[in-house]
Amino acid sequence: MHEDVENAQEEEEIVEEVDALAAVTRERDDYLDDLQRLKAEFDNYRKRAARDQQSLVARAHERLVKELLPVLDDLSRALEAAEQHEEAKLEDGVRLVHRQLSDVLTKEGLTEIETDGAFDPHVHEALLAQPSDAEPGTVIEVLQKGYRLGDHVLRPARVIIAR
Repeated sequence: MHEDVENAQEEEEIVEEVDALAAVTRERDDYLDDLQRLKAEFDNYRKRAARDQQSLVARAHERLVKELLPVLDDLSRALEAAEQHEEAKLEDGVRLVHRQLSDVLTKEGLTEIETDGAFDPHVHEALLAQPSDAEPGTVIEVLQKGYRLGDHVLRPARVIIAR
C-alpha cells in the first residue's frame, strides 16, 4: 500500500509537470503569435509610411512644377518676341520671367546669400584676392550669386576679396 501511495504521488507530480509544461508551451505560443502579429503590423506601417512619403514628395514636385509653368509660358513668349526682333518687348519679357521665377523660388524658401561686408567661408567662395583700398578680407566683387534653401547653402557666393 505504501508503494501505491508513492506511485500515486509520482503520477500526480508527473501530471502536474506535464500540465505546467503545457501551460508554458501555450504561453510561449501566445507570445510567438503576438510577436508575429506585431512584426506584420510594423511591416505594414513601414510600407504605408514609405508610400505616404513618396506621395508627399510627388505632390511637392507637382506643386513646384505647376508654379513654374507660367514662367515657361512667358519664356516662350519672350523667345517669340526675339524672333520678331522686338527688343523692347524681349527685355520686358525677360524681366517679367526673371521676376516670376525669383518669386516662385523665394516662396519655396530660396534666399540670396548676402555679400556685403567681410568674407565668410561658410557662405562665400573666394575665387580671387586682389589689392584694394577696402579692408583685407572684404568682398569687393560678386562673380556669381550664392543661394540658401532654408538654412542649407545650395551654392556659395563666388566672390573676389580684398587682399
